[in-house]
Parts: sequence; C-alpha cells; structure tokens
Amino acid sequence: MSAWIETTIRSLAVASTLVVLTVMPATCIADDDTKPPWRVGLANVQITPEEPIHMAGYASRKKPSEGVLADLYAKAMAIEDAAGQRAVLITADVIGFRVLLAETICHDITDKTGLKRHEILLCPSHTHTGPMMGMIDPVRYGLPPDGLARVHAYTKRLQRQIVDLAVRALADLKPAKLSWGIGTSNLVMNRREFTERGVELAVNPRGYADRSVPVLRVESPDGNLRAVVFGCACHNTTLTGEHYELSGDYAGFAQQHVQQEHPGVQAMFMIGCGGDANPYPRGTVEAARQHGRELGTEVCRVLSGELKPVGGPLRVEFDGVEAPLQPVPAREQVEQMAKGPSYIAYNGQRMLEALDNHQPLPTHHRVPVAVWQFGKDLTLVGLSGETVSEYVPLIEKAIGPRRLWIAGYCNDVFGYLPTAKILKEGGYETRGLFNEIGLFSVETEAAVVGKVRQLAQKAGRELPE
Repeated sequence: MSAWIETTIRSLAVASTLVVLTVMPATCIADDDTKPPWRVGLANVQITPEEPIHMAGYASRKKPSEGVLADLYAKAMAIEDAAGQRAVLITADVIGFRVLLAETICHDITDKTGLKRHEILLCPSHTHTGPMMGMIDPVRYGLPPDGLARVHAYTKRLQRQIVDLAVRALADLKPAKLSWGIGTSNLVMNRREFTERGVELAVNPRGYADRSVPVLRVESPDGNLRAVVFGCACHNTTLTGEHYELSGDYAGFAQQHVQQEHPGVQAMFMIGCGGDANPYPRGTVEAARQHGRELGTEVCRVLSGELKPVGGPLRVEFDGVEAPLQPVPAREQVEQMAKGPSYIAYNGQRMLEALDNHQPLPTHHRVPVAVWQFGKDLTLVGLSGETVSEYVPLIEKAIGPRRLWIAGYCNDVFGYLPTAKILKEGGYETRGLFNEIGLFSVETEAAVVGKVRQLAQKAGRELPE
C-alpha cells in the first residue's frame, strides 16, 4: 500500500471519528447527565379480612367486625440508588407490627430477595378500625377459640402478602426522580389535658403537637407522577370503640383522596410521632372522611408546588437501643397498680405473677431505630413504639432541624415511647409495655435520642456541634 493511500485512510478515519464525536455527545453525554439517580418499584395488595374478625385498638370492643367501611391495603416501595444500594419501605393499614411478626416478615423477605434486615422498614398506619394481629393473649382480650383462630389465620395470610409485596416491588424497579416538601395539618390535637385529677385523655389546644405533613414525590424521568409518600403525626383514631366497620380511618381516606386526584398513582402513609395526639374533632365517620379529604388535599397542594430534589446515595442504618426500665416498685405499689385503671393494671398483674414465681424482671427493653439518608438532601428517621410528639424537637436539636422527616410506630409497636417530661407528668402514655413487663424510665429519652444521633452520623448526615 502506498504512503499516499495510508495517509488518506488515516485522514478519513480521523474525520469519521470527529464526526462521531461531534454528533454523539449530544445524545450519549446528555443521557449520562440526565440519567435519574434512582430506580423505584411499586406494589400494593388489598388486605381486608375476608370474614368478620376481632378488631384492634379499643379494649371496650367485645365482638367481631361488622362490615367494611373502606378496604385496607398494604403497599411497598423499593428504592435503588445509582450504586445499587436497595431498600424497601412497606406501609399497611394495620394497628402495628409487633417484633415477632415484624422479624418473621423481614426474615422471609431477606430469604426471597437477598435484602438485609436493615434495608427493610415496616410502617403501620395505626388504624384502630383494623383487625387484631399476631399471637395475642386470648385471656387478656377475651377471644373465643374461633375468634382467636381467625386472628392467627389472618396474620399468617398478611405475612405472606407483605413478603410477596416486597418481591414484586423489587421486580418493578424503573428509573425515577425523587423530590420532597412539607405541608401542614389542622386535624392534629394534643390529647394530654391537665386536670385536678391529673393528666387525662381529652383535648389540650395549647399542648405541643407536630403538625407538619412531609411529602415525597416519586416520578418517572419524563415527570409523570408514580407514587406519593406522606406523613401526619396523629393517632389514627377518629373512629372510636363504638365503630365496628373496618377501615383505615383518616389515613386511609387521605390515601384514597390522593389516588382519586391522581389516577394510577400509589399513595403511601407513614404515621409520625403522634402518640399523644388525636384527630380533632373525632367520633364520627364523616369526621374521619373529612380529615382524610383535608389531609389529602394538603398533600396534593404540596405536590403541585415547588419541591426540593432528593439525590443519592442512599445509606440505611438500623439498630436497637436497650432502653432502661424503671426499677420494680415495692410489692405494695405493684398491688395498687394491679387494681388500678385497665391500662396500667395489666403490667401490675404481670409483675405480681413474676414476683410470686420468683422470676427475674427485665431491666431494659430493646427499642428499634432506623435511619435512611438520601444524599445530603433528606434524612428519614424511623422510631418505634407509639412515639410521643416531643421526640420531634428533641431529635431536631440532636441532629439538626433541616431536611428531616421523623416517623413513629416503625418496626415494633411495643407500647408508648414517652419522654422524660411525660414520665414525670404522668398520664396514659406512661403505661409501659403492652405485652411484656416493664415501665420505661426517664433515662429512655436520652438513650433513644443518642441512638438516633449515632445512626444519623453513621449514615452520613451532617450534625450540629
């Protein structure tokens, strides 16, 4: 081959390369620049009991449910960042996951998906018009054998449904963009009223409550809305023990409203730190529907406004803090507890049984804490138990108030999680553990807040001095 031909071929090759380089960057480079930092998968399933079932939430109920006011749902959202870090959020219209059920579900999910335990977050809506769940004490709740069998059968079915949800959500992963904002809610009312008889469950307009409504928008790369996650720090108790129709209460109606306004979108609810807050007003189906409409309308308003982008990477942390319990009181005090109001009598009776049988009583109780860190843009804290509202300013002080979403009731609803202040004041939220024995001590607050700070730092959140 002549030198002229070789030179010509090289020149044509260079020219072709230049043409490719001048044409391709507009597509290839732009594709890299605009590639969404997330992949999100969604799944949902109806979990309404198929037959009458004893309901959770109010000890005054003595018979099974009587019909369905609104269907119950469980929903899953799988998230994957650009590096392949995955996590699954599961929400459900149920009163709460106790640790045994929660860990069984998570174990089955890890077996089927390869996820690790810390990559799974379970969040109930805490509806008080849903079914009883778990391996409950039939004597305490007065259930007949057939009623107990239905509760156990429903729990097993729910367990399978939630595991399948996680599998389906992970199989549905698609490119997505995330953004978030915060609204406000007027339905939240502090319920700790100070009276001459002590702190009672009532209405306290001057009491602290977290009225924020955090909203996470999930959209496709072209901007189409796919899912919405939102929260409200309020007991899901518009409906009372006199109501026997199954429903998700205001939280269920709020999700329904968002989905009606945005057809095809999956709306998911995460209850906040509302252990000492009730909806106001309450007691009627119309009030529950109205609260749901108002909350759903606020979520839609936030969605239509200017939201802040949420980038990666995703860091997820999960651990338990051994929260200290109060020392066992003198026997005389325990006997008085056992004769007291129903909400404290159970703990007293269990303590007496343990003392009579010379059984050692626990000194600590494990309180799960989860933190999901979305780049530098958002920190999601998942506290467990019926977390009271005062944990919100305590955590804001510990890890900073900005770019922060605090949820309660996650992973294990073992009882109320009170602050030191509430423990000193007294009242319903100081009742202790539901099924185990023990009352939290004032040191619990510092232990929980300290664990949140530790996990937030580990996840990469910038902390205040």
